[in-house]
Amino acid sequence: MNKRWFLALAMLAPLATAPAGAARPAPKAALPRVPRVNFTDTRLKNGLRVLLARDASAPVISVAVVYNVGAFVEPVGHTGFAHLFEHLMFEGSANLAKGEHAKLLTDNGGTYNGGTSFDFTIYYETLPSNQLALGLFLEADRMGGLDVTQRNLDNQRAVVQEERRMRYDNVPYGTLSERLQDLAFTKSPYKHMPIGSMADLNAASLAYVRHFYRTFYAPDNAVLVVSGDFDPARAAALVSKYFARIPRGPKPTFPSLYEPPQTKERRLAYTDPLASLPAYISGYHIPNGNHPDAPALEMLGSVLTGGKSARVWKSLVEVKQVCTSVSAGGGAGRGPDLFTFRMTFAPGQKVETAEAALDAEIARVRQSGVTADEMRTARVQALLGAVQSRRDSMMRAEEIGIDAVVYGDPNRANTHLAKLNAVTAADVRRVARKYLVRSNRSVVIALPPVANVPEAAQ
Repeated sequence: MNKRWFLALAMLAPLATAPAGAARPAPKAALPRVPRVNFTDTRLKNGLRVLLARDASAPVISVAVVYNVGAFVEPVGHTGFAHLFEHLMFEGSANLAKGEHAKLLTDNGGTYNGGTSFDFTIYYETLPSNQLALGLFLEADRMGGLDVTQRNLDNQRAVVQEERRMRYDNVPYGTLSERLQDLAFTKSPYKHMPIGSMADLNAASLAYVRHFYRTFYAPDNAVLVVSGDFDPARAAALVSKYFARIPRGPKPTFPSLYEPPQTKERRLAYTDPLASLPAYISGYHIPNGNHPDAPALEMLGSVLTGGKSARVWKSLVEVKQVCTSVSAGGGAGRGPDLFTFRMTFAPGQKVETAEAALDAEIARVRQSGVTADEMRTARVQALLGAVQSRRDSMMRAEEIGIDAVVYGDPNRANTHLAKLNAVTAADVRRVARKYLVRSNRSVVIALPPVANVPEAAQ
């Protein structure tokens, strides 16, 4: 762990006991500041936004490319394409055969991965600091010349479909969140999950996949981040060398993220053939992650289920023992999102009992608010989250790159914690009263087949 982070965490520990006979009490520990993420912000002529965040605390560098593409850009009938490209981007390019991208990274001491969400797609690698040129070359090579062939498409389509079977279709509760998105949203592109549907993946044509690549994986639709131990002048020269030659892409058309207000509760119960116990998820509509209410909603989630001392966890899991786990929290998307509750149940417990207990806790917050101690705990948890998000070069790169793409503001990394600390108990109560309203809620319940239910629970 970086020494600065270690010292920051140490400051959260109780102060040492004063020597015997000491007249004054130990002073109250103040919450420490989180060091800033310092970066430069420039653009190449082809539109690529470049963020250089130097930190010489360890001899490593991270390169991340965050593309302004995710499930939100996918029209009906063409779902799952952004996630499909998460796989295709490792299949070879203008200068590299299939598998060489990964081999070059691992042979030079690097690690790598990629990820797709509703709002963005990210590709990244961490390498020894003397391999900066390699990391930049690899990302530029696939941005400018990915090998999109029928063979690669067929191979990776099969891989993605198998991933869907393993993570969604053939595991207990695998489609619970997917069903909630579909139920809660009527117009928003958040209605479908990034994994996409089997039918849409089967129907994907090579021509459309190539069009998708040219449109969304162009420099003017991306943010490049270099974080870690590097010389800024050399890094800027290398970025120009490898990326400046890549032409702009066609101007993308982005869909509306509008979702009509919900005026009546929606509910769905379905039988999950692989489940042995019920499971529950609900979602309340909330505004986007840049809305003024977003920090208060984040703190509300922390107060409710942010640890085993949080009120909902303690009430439902420890005291009433109707659940084995419960979580709550708001999405922070670029468009209107959901504040979700998820519960798994103890054997023999009824869904109705657990839901009533959850609703009672929500009503308590709406009616009586939250305590000063709960707000203090939530602020400490926010601080720890901020510290952990900067513990290495890759996490810093992810943070400012994603903030730049989703919110248009890479400096959000340096301002968001202050917004969370400014949230008051009155703010938390206000957003609970405003958004946690039953008519604004969608509920999905997974039920096991009677044959799967243990005898004691029948």
